[in-house]
Amino acid sequence: MAIFNYVALDSRGKEKTGSIEADSQSAAVSRIKEKGLFPTNVAEGASGTAKGKKKARGARGGAKGKGMSKEIRMPVFLSRVKPKQLMAFTRQLATLVNAGLPLIRGLEVLQRQERNPALRNSLGDIAESIQSGSTFAEAMSQHTRIFNRLYVNMVKAGEIGGVLDIVLLRLAEFMEKAQKIKSKVISAMVYPIVVLIMAVIIVSALMIFIIPKFEEIFTDLMEGKSMPMLTQFVLKISETVSQKFVLVLGVVVAVVFLVKLVGKTNAGRFVMDHLKLHMPIFGVLTQKTAIARFTRTLGTLMSSGVPVLQALNIVRDTAGNQVIARAVSQIHDNVKEGENMAPTIEASNVFPPMVVSMVEVGEETGELPEMLMKIADSYDDEVDNTVAALTSIIEPLLIIFLALVVGTIVIALFLPLLSIIGSLSG
Repeated sequence: MAIFNYVALDSRGKEKTGSIEADSQSAAVSRIKEKGLFPTNVAEGASGTAKGKKKARGARGGAKGKGMSKEIRMPVFLSRVKPKQLMAFTRQLATLVNAGLPLIRGLEVLQRQERNPALRNSLGDIAESIQSGSTFAEAMSQHTRIFNRLYVNMVKAGEIGGVLDIVLLRLAEFMEKAQKIKSKVISAMVYPIVVLIMAVIIVSALMIFIIPKFEEIFTDLMEGKSMPMLTQFVLKISETVSQKFVLVLGVVVAVVFLVKLVGKTNAGRFVMDHLKLHMPIFGVLTQKTAIARFTRTLGTLMSSGVPVLQALNIVRDTAGNQVIARAVSQIHDNVKEGENMAPTIEASNVFPPMVVSMVEVGEETGELPEMLMKIADSYDDEVDNTVAALTSIIEPLLIIFLALVVGTIVIALFLPLLSIIGSLSG
């Protein structure tokens, strides 16, 4: 028997170290788990009888290192895993673990059937890391391109609490609902964006090719007479666009680049996110989506056993909106000082009174995670209703907008014709 040194976590998440005698590393891991600990690192101590095993394990570690290096060097387009693929993998793994299949065996089964090369390689590396003594969460943390902090910390909580299958199922449901909300928001944005792009193309074609022809006709027929102000305005825009097209395009590109550059700074991103929450029409949708994401993420983490302060840190980093992130950071600091969440949420002026009241009730009854999930479900329904309402509102608004633009151009071109016809009649 050889001596194995280990580092493990107890049920409270505190780190424990020690040594244990066992015939093999897997046996050592099993014996450590029997003590109610969750090993994060198991390494064989100096022992003359175990040199061969140590060399073999070193060879496997070298192979693993190469595999991880290969995964890091993988081209970006190959290293992407779509949310639907990760969601399917999570649900399948939850089913296998719940059926009693060992974790490593479940990972091997899913690796063989996985078509995405990045996810397939990562599953192989994760299985090797677990075999060498790492926990599932620790192995996942080496693949941040695929598994974010939210995913890793929930898996860690599931391992510590011995409810990995339940946590994986919650993760799958969380991703499904998040993807559903994202799809609905995108579907609400696609129609107006497509219509606006087509409108820009049509108006640009009129300005560059059609209106200059009318200008030549008007100049010849009006014999030096001044044209109406509206016509002059439209002709001036047409002249600017047609003769200085490169300059206009350069200004548009520069503005877009400047907005993106400002958006990369903390202050700029905060201002832009604040505008998103208060912009006309779409601001309500953005706010409801952000609140649903915040409450669902925090509720899912807390119900999975993640400590509240750690859960708030994760929510802050995955909020997707700097205004919400700053509010969550303030909530974290106040909770750390022993205060309740509800007063800080109310003081942030970001969340509606209903959210504040429900969080307050959840804290008083000790059912905050369940209350957060109810808030998320409620706001998911409100997002559905808002998307349906926006879809019905946007269509007539776009029609009116296009009618105003095209109508202005038509009237501007028609006014000189009236003057010309009047001159000919006289």
